[in-house]
Amino acid sequence: MLSLLEGVLVRNNLVTAFGVVAILMLIADRIATSIGQKRLSSSIAITLGLILAYIGGAYTGGKNGIADVKIFSGMALLGGAMLRDYAIISTAYGAKWENLKKAGLPGTVSLFVGVFFSFAIGCIFAVLLGFKDPVSITTIGGGACTFIVGPVTGSALKASSDVIALSIATGVVKAVLTMMLTPFIAPKIGLNNPTVAMVYGGIMGTTSGVAGGLAATDPKLVPYGAMTATFYTGLGCLLIPSVGFLIVKAFF
Repeated sequence: MLSLLEGVLVRNNLVTAFGVVAILMLIADRIATSIGQKRLSSSIAITLGLILAYIGGAYTGGKNGIADVKIFSGMALLGGAMLRDYAIISTAYGAKWENLKKAGLPGTVSLFVGVFFSFAIGCIFAVLLGFKDPVSITTIGGGACTFIVGPVTGSALKASSDVIALSIATGVVKAVLTMMLTPFIAPKIGLNNPTVAMVYGGIMGTTSGVAGGLAATDPKLVPYGAMTATFYTGLGCLLIPSVGFLIVKAFF
């Protein structure tokens, strides 16, 4: 009987993945309701999902988290870039052009401030870890921007695979922290309107982290934050291997 049920779940792995996510969200909603913070239910669901992914990856020794478990293999598609981008685009139907125009100069400035601030933090982190060569420092600094900018920078500068892996890990940690902490800090920084969401996306940069965090805060803000976060990644890929590297090389 169990083998028959397992076979059905594996053959319909995407439907199974949707079911697991629904159960997680139900549990998160109950937890949030029980502590009187119902608006944090999405954030709690994200945290539960990350814990589940860690347990799945640790159990199988694999590299795709819970998707390495056969019965949960549909998570790889459900959590992949394609459906993530579909979800972001679907929220864009609620975006208004007038609100997008309001970002203007603040949105543009936030992009440059966000890229170079994250890069500086990443470079300091690299130096504290003992790296002395400008290629490694710039690559890890790029990883602090996003987990895409890091490997792009490392490939352009021919950094070692270990350094590129470290830059990716740095970017992933930033994305996860952004996703988890955004709902908690949103009330304190006034993250409740499209203009602030675009500035926030421009400063934080990580598309996955910003989109996940804003979805847990207010889904209507997702397209605004995700838009500038996407520009951030492109800007980082242009500036860090070129301007960023020259700046680091001037000091090391």
